[in-house]
Parts: sequence; structure tokens; C-alpha cells
Amino acid sequence: MIFRQLFDNVSCTYTYLIASAKKREAIIIDSVLENVNEYLKLLNELNLKLIKVIDTHIHADHVSGMAKLRDQTNCVTLMGDKTPSDVVSMNVADGEFINIGELKLKALHTPGHTSDSFSFLMKDRVFTGDTLLIRGTGRTDFQNGNPYESYNSIFKILLKLPKKILVYPAHDYKGKLVSTIGEEKKFNPRLQVKSSDEYVEIMNNLNLPNPKLMDIAVPENLNLGINLEKQKANNGLDVNKFKEEIKNKDTVLIDLREENEIKKYGKISNCIMVPFPKIENYLSQNKKKYKNNKILFYCAVGHRSALAVKISKSYNYVNCFHLVGGLKNWKMKGMKTN
Repeated sequence: MIFRQLFDNVSCTYTYLIASAKKREAIIIDSVLENVNEYLKLLNELNLKLIKVIDTHIHADHVSGMAKLRDQTNCVTLMGDKTPSDVVSMNVADGEFINIGELKLKALHTPGHTSDSFSFLMKDRVFTGDTLLIRGTGRTDFQNGNPYESYNSIFKILLKLPKKILVYPAHDYKGKLVSTIGEEKKFNPRLQVKSSDEYVEIMNNLNLPNPKLMDIAVPENLNLGINLEKQKANNGLDVNKFKEEIKNKDTVLIDLREENEIKKYGKISNCIMVPFPKIENYLSQNKKKYKNNKILFYCAVGHRSALAVKISKSYNYVNCFHLVGGLKNWKMKGMKTN
């Protein structure tokens, strides 16, 4: 495994790069917009392909680099399924796994700091976002934060993990790099309580000022997606037109989602399944095979399929289209899946 912990001096945000040394596939957790060029340089130096970028929650103290990384690298943008953000092309639910080569991250819904907060667990470490900090915990006084939920997320989920698990938070303001579950149980002052009510009393009396960039960061982080108008402009088809095109015997229908998404939500009949991170290789290898075919892409909400059309143009495909709004829109219009 390749692992790097990067730090933003302005917002005191930790960004994490995790990669498979064998397959050279990488993810980035909690990116910062101003540092995207630094991440791209590091990816290039390490000969890594960014396949996913993850935010643990909607950040209030910085603008996420998710959208810029998506546009620069064609990676998948990912958050937990409680997020209100439109940037996300893939959601994960509590308990689901994210694959990076042979590595796996398990998604844990840990609300409290915000209602959409997720932590991500590997074998020996957990990325806790702002839910559990080193010798502290994330504030609970905005973005649907709730101190009782924070208590439950920390005491009933995170602190149930083995004591040796490394704790990597999204922020630290005193220069601490890493902790462990055991250390936080023993030394974190906010966790030395005998009840949820005692913890709530602490959290309700912090009296902290709002983050300086909150009024800018939160709205921007909610609206970083590839919206429907952009999707339409990029060879996007509405549901009825897409359905008609599928009937053509020379049409190739490609589902860009991953196996767990297909199992959970179903698929459109007669599709080929090519997970989005593999679409470049697939298009490159099948140029002769599909030179006379129309290719139709679809995904969950239209983000990945819009990017697939963009990628197809770089391989000189001229007859590629995609489903605006993805399978979510398909189902909303009453269309069948299997």
C-alpha cells in the first residue's frame, strides 16, 4: 500500500492519498481545492491513477477539491448516501465497501458533527473525518449536527473498534498527525464521560465561532456536480429518447456502475457492465469492434456517463451518448430494471 498524509495550512485539513502499489490505483480523502495541483503532481510522481475522490462530509471550512479533481482526472466522486451534495457520482451506504485495487475501505455512517458524516475503515486505520479528532471531537452546532448522534457514533461505533486501530482525522489544529482508538479512549478529554447527557452538556457549551469560510464553503460544496444542463449539452439523451435508441440492434449499451451498485439498484436489460475506472481501457481496446455502432452509457445519476462521453471523444468515437440523470431518472420515469 502507498499512503500519504497531506496538510493544508489555511484550514488545518488533512488530506489522505491511499493507493494500491500493485495496480497503481489511488483514492484521495478530503481534498482541498487550493491544493489540487499538489495532489496531481504527487499522483504523477508516484505513477498513480486517481480512480475515486471521497469527502467524509460537507466541509464548512474549505471548498472541496472533488469537482476539480473529477474534471482533471475523470475520477469518480464519492460520499456517503446521506449527503445533500450534488457533486457525488457514487454513494455508499453504511457497511458497504470501496475497492482500490486489492485494498478495501468500509463505509461507516457516523453522524453527529453533520448528519451526512461518514468514517472509512481499513484493516489497521480509520479515517474519521470530523467525527473523532485527536484529543477532541467535531462540533455539533451546525449542518444538522446533533451531540447525541455524535456520542452514539463515537461510543457505539468508533470506540468499539480494536484499540490498535490508527485514527486519522480530517483536521488537527495543534500539529498532531495520528492517534489510536486506545489512546482516544484513555486520553481524549471529551470522552471521559459517564453518560450521553454528560457528553451533550460539554458539546452544547463549547461556544465556538462559525468557521470563517462557512458561508462560502458550504454552498459551494453543495453545488459542485455535473448538473442536468451540463449533462444534456454533452450528448445527453432524455429517458424516452434513450429507451428508443436501446431498441436499435446496432446499439451498444454500457452500464458504468460498480457491482455493488448493480446488485442494490438493478440494471437496464441487455447492457454490458464496464465499471467506470475501466472505461478508458475498454474504449481503447474496442475501437475497431464498435466503429459502426452507437454507444449508450448510463450510470447512477449521469455524472460518470457524461465523463464517459467526454473520454470517448478523446479516442475518436463519434457516436456516443448517455442517459441524463442516470438510472435514478430512468426509474423516476417508471422504466423497468432487472
